[in-house]
Amino acid sequence: MKLTITGRKINLRDSFKERVDKKFTRFDKFFDDAADANVTVTMERNRYTIEVTIRSDGYIYRAEKTGLDLDEALDLVIDSLSAQIRRNKKKLAKRVKNQNPMEAFEPFGGDPEDEGEEDEQFQIVRTKTFPVFAMDVDEAVLQMNMLGHKFFMFRNVESGQINVVYLRRDGDYGLLIPEDK
Repeated sequence: MKLTITGRKINLRDSFKERVDKKFTRFDKFFDDAADANVTVTMERNRYTIEVTIRSDGYIYRAEKTGLDLDEALDLVIDSLSAQIRRNKKKLAKRVKNQNPMEAFEPFGGDPEDEGEEDEQFQIVRTKTFPVFAMDVDEAVLQMNMLGHKFFMFRNVESGQINVVYLRRDGDYGLLIPEDK
């Protein structure tokens, strides 16, 4: 796995980079050499935030944790990634066996801001484009969970239409299917 470590508002010591490299060796059994892991460390208000994004075979694994010291934040983010991989291990193995993995996927994000007043004009402050891949509903839910998003847009392989899966407040999932009127 190719590992890139970046510090924002902090100079990272070589000893910390070696610790990160050592911690990431536990993921070698899950990822091949083509996997790309980006680790970003940020320090704000005496708190350390570590964000990790791993791209492998079209899948994205992401975790972000904050701690009072670097070691605490690193342990939290490694534990979060391990849990995510463990939860999805069987589903991922089944998908890889049954069909080709998706091509490279760029995450989308950013919830639109709610202005709060009905009379105001809505202003689009950010537009983002991203590829839409054909997959079934279970794969879309899996990808949404791996990205840590609340919704995910995809092309349904059964209908050929653009659908959206989303996480409901009660923890269940919903599916939006367009209907022409």
